Amino acid sequence: MIDPNAAVEAQKYDNPIPSREFIMALLEERGKPMTREKIAAALGLEDEEQQEALRRRLRAMERDGQVVRNRREGYGLVDKMDLIAGRVIGHRDGFGFLVPDEGGDDLFLTARQMQEVMHGDRVLARVSGIDRRGRREGAIVEVLERAHERLVGRYFEESGVGMVVPDNRRINHEIIIPPGEQGGATDGQIVIVELTRQPVKHRQPMGRVVEVVGEHMAPGMEIDIATRSHGLPNSWSSAVEAEIADLSEEVPEQAKAGREELRDLPLVTIDGADSRDFDDAVFCERQGKGWRLIVAIADVASYVKPGSALDREAHERGNSVYFPESVIPMLPEVLSNGLCSINPEVDRLCLACEMRISASGRITRYRFLRGVMRSHARLTYDEVADIVQHRKVAARKQRAELVPQLETLYELYQALHAARVKRGAIDFDSTETRIVFGENRKIERVVPVERNDAHRLIEEMMLAANVSAADYLISNEMPTLFRVHDRPGEERLADLRTFLGELGLQMGGRDKPQAKHYGALMEQIKGRPDSHLIQTVLLRSMMQAVYTPDNIGHFGLAFDAYVHFTSPIRRYPDLLVHRAIHHLLDGKGPDSFAYGHKEMLRLGEHCSMTERRADEATRDAVDWLKCEFMMDRVGETFNGIVTSVTGFGLFVQLQETYVEGLVHVTSLANDYYHFDPVHHRMVGERTRRVYRLGDSIQVRVLRVNLDERKIDFEEVLDEAGRKAVEKARSAPADDEGKAKKKGGGKKRSSGRRRRGRGGKS
Repeated sequence: MIDPNAAVEAQKYDNPIPSREFIMALLEERGKPMTREKIAAALGLEDEEQQEALRRRLRAMERDGQVVRNRREGYGLVDKMDLIAGRVIGHRDGFGFLVPDEGGDDLFLTARQMQEVMHGDRVLARVSGIDRRGRREGAIVEVLERAHERLVGRYFEESGVGMVVPDNRRINHEIIIPPGEQGGATDGQIVIVELTRQPVKHRQPMGRVVEVVGEHMAPGMEIDIATRSHGLPNSWSSAVEAEIADLSEEVPEQAKAGREELRDLPLVTIDGADSRDFDDAVFCERQGKGWRLIVAIADVASYVKPGSALDREAHERGNSVYFPESVIPMLPEVLSNGLCSINPEVDRLCLACEMRISASGRITRYRFLRGVMRSHARLTYDEVADIVQHRKVAARKQRAELVPQLETLYELYQALHAARVKRGAIDFDSTETRIVFGENRKIERVVPVERNDAHRLIEEMMLAANVSAADYLISNEMPTLFRVHDRPGEERLADLRTFLGELGLQMGGRDKPQAKHYGALMEQIKGRPDSHLIQTVLLRSMMQAVYTPDNIGHFGLAFDAYVHFTSPIRRYPDLLVHRAIHHLLDGKGPDSFAYGHKEMLRLGEHCSMTERRADEATRDAVDWLKCEFMMDRVGETFNGIVTSVTGFGLFVQLQETYVEGLVHVTSLANDYYHFDPVHHRMVGERTRRVYRLGDSIQVRVLRVNLDERKIDFEEVLDEAGRKAVEKARSAPADDEGKAKKKGGGKKRSSGRRRRGRGGKS
């Protein structure tokens, strides 16, 4: 055999050895596992240096799941051993799943299998069987890579024995801290523990405390914990500091050379009142029966070059992470809030998309250009809404010079929105919240964030630029990361149609509905008292959007192709799109681009992961704050809405505070309750009392567990509820008597049934 990668290996190493591909081909040819010594002999590797290089290469191939070493020290091909490499996803209830590297269905991992691994570990596993729910079960064969060297958690000590309970609820192991390894921690403090022994079967992990983060309830602790628990990079390396040392607030004159002059164009930014980094500015004017729209985006790619320390750090972070009144930026502040931020009345470099849009809201032409610009005003959403939507005299007078352009933007928005409706894009109506702090970061209240037409206006302008960027890159066959949103799966669709059928509703599209079918159904249910319930079920039938170089379109937005172009300050995929556009503007083609399909595939998986990581970290911090907010409200009564129904109870969101908690099934009124997952409801066996998604309910706060981010409620019954319970209490004796006379009556189902508190066992 001849190694096809021999030349590449020779360029990399002074004393090269055969490539991974050649080693795998050798194992394939021999048809059986081989020891390292036999592999070395077959490859003709005799000197110690080459044998050591082979040892390291085989170990790396083990970590990457290409080969596995058996108990006889033989190396074999993973696919020949029917093994699956993947990453472990833990569940707070002790079990887990293996997500295969090569895609396909997950493997279910029992709590016993999870004893020797942690959430995030990469492992090799084999299919051990099928469980009672029809899922493939996995048995772990080997741990390829450990995800955690350090963990954040709460230190406890009892009878001289210390332990750390990880804050990450997907990790169910308690870390034993031997005597003398407490690092000065006292009972109840938040600490960082370094693992000295990973979990193995029948043995808990061990570690030593390397840092005391602080007291459990200290202000700002929720962000420290979320940052460390989810492994968010939050400090700049010395290499990054060195690269940004010479940057100032002003764009150098030489950087402006050769760019289109946009400084006289009245571009404006429209953002939230508390925004600090401004990615985009817009300008619009009438042109014939249609419009000319310019969306100017901060030219981050001119400052963050591939392979630089800044680029490596931005890639590692993947995106900025936004916490309540705090942010971990993707780029250092001198860029994110300075040179790359489109601040008012200062020169900035931009990458702009100029579009011609017809009266019907269709993009007829576009071009991309490198420009130098000045923002003529920093506007807020509320300010713009007051001008164009609510037409407030004072607001219009204060911005009199900008009113004509804002009116033109608003007209274009209405045309784009009409095109969106015609296209059938899905527009779910959800409520976001904002936490308002007082002194010492104590929460005063949780308030809803109202979306107005100014939010929607900017959203439509950004969508137009993103679609144009996608079309430009596809037309020029450039590798890129698409933002894709797959259509719902068959199982979710079947459950959805069953649910809708019970309500006398139907959704078009049969087995392959389009976004317009969802949109048509949402129009149909407007005004119904159960519209919130139906919309929630529709939303839960959807897939998650991800980044990938393989374009399958964006189902929710009803676009054939879509990329993220408009936020390169805070999203790495946008920066990659900018680099591709710059490459084309330089007159170069796809063959000379720094990124190919394989590299984009890896980047897409990484950026999708960092996005999920940021969402989970933010959610953890917000849940902590909401729990802290409710600790002083134990015993108080609130009105709420059922947001989820499970086999173990009802999740309820309080209307006054937008805080969510659980009404456990055992705290429901005295009855047996059956969970109906298809109809998202729980039904009492005797009372026939029904709890459904979207129902109004009054609850009392029972307890708050800050460590587990849990709030427990109990239902407060109204008059009708109390009467139903009283009726149920008198029924069992008669029913039992009838059952005995008939010889036993119906056998109770062994399905998901729970008895409420106080009922007979």
